Amino acid sequence: MSHVALGVDVGGTKVLALAVADDGTVRDAERVDTPHVAERPAGDAAADAVMSVITTLTRRNDWSLGDVVVGVGLPGMMSREGVLVFAPNLPSASGADLAAALRARSSDLRVLCENDADCAAVAEHRWGAARGHDDVVMVTLGTGIGGGIISGGELVRGRSGFAGEIGHMVVDAHGPRCPCGGRGCWERYASGAGVARLAREAAVAGRLPTLVRQYAGDADAVRGEDVTRAAAEGLPEALSVVDEVGWWLALGIANLAAILDCGVFVIGGGLSEASALLLPAAQRHLSSLVEGGAARPPILVLPSEFGERSGALGAAALATERLT
Repeated sequence: MSHVALGVDVGGTKVLALAVADDGTVRDAERVDTPHVAERPAGDAAADAVMSVITTLTRRNDWSLGDVVVGVGLPGMMSREGVLVFAPNLPSASGADLAAALRARSSDLRVLCENDADCAAVAEHRWGAARGHDDVVMVTLGTGIGGGIISGGELVRGRSGFAGEIGHMVVDAHGPRCPCGGRGCWERYASGAGVARLAREAAVAGRLPTLVRQYAGDADAVRGEDVTRAAAEGLPEALSVVDEVGWWLALGIANLAAILDCGVFVIGGGLSEASALLLPAAQRHLSSLVEGGAARPPILVLPSEFGERSGALGAAALATERLT
């Protein structure tokens, strides 16, 4: 068998596993829902879900656990020692050493755990939208917002391993409460959860009358996916909300560009499926928000090449790099 790594991306709603060859080719895939079981020890339910997808892929392809290496991308603050120190969007795993929990389930397993957005940044830099660029920020728009930073061609991890927690930049000190405990974090405005919140606010304020009528006048029933779908169909009121989300996305990008002076932002994660509308809106607002505007070199805002698979692909790449 040629070398195969398994990359697993654990998100707030799903666990996605890919079997990945050395050149980035995906050979097989498996997914399950992310369990949230607070009553069990930290990370126990997540470790069971990860072990489930690993076992399914290895058995389906007639591989033994000793034949593969496994990388796992996790949402939240990952220490350099591989501990998920704090995970606001996966609280049942906060504080867990998932790699140790997985090895306890199988002593044959060669596994490492990294931040999911760091993994996505590695995949896009190596094989995807950021190929050929050495100063890149990966922005993953999912349940929250994750970030991975490539500087000078190298992944930036920071002193403790926590670099790239960009979703928790405060963009409105008096804004809504975030699962991290703070207020007005960027991910409250530009993530999937942010779109859902802005959609409800717009519906309650009477700005989405067509969608509210579809729910028999119940404004609280309007969902973020209703808005993105209607925007894709050209409904002006929905396009207005998407443009608002694009403004918030551009605001965060402008802050990061001012600090890091990076020229490429790759937008991935589950919400990137709406990128055909969201990214042009962000690009349009960016020049008026970033320091220097038109006086600085152009900043590219690009869709991820691999979409929701970026994290799992990068986890496999890091496992290959560090465990073989």
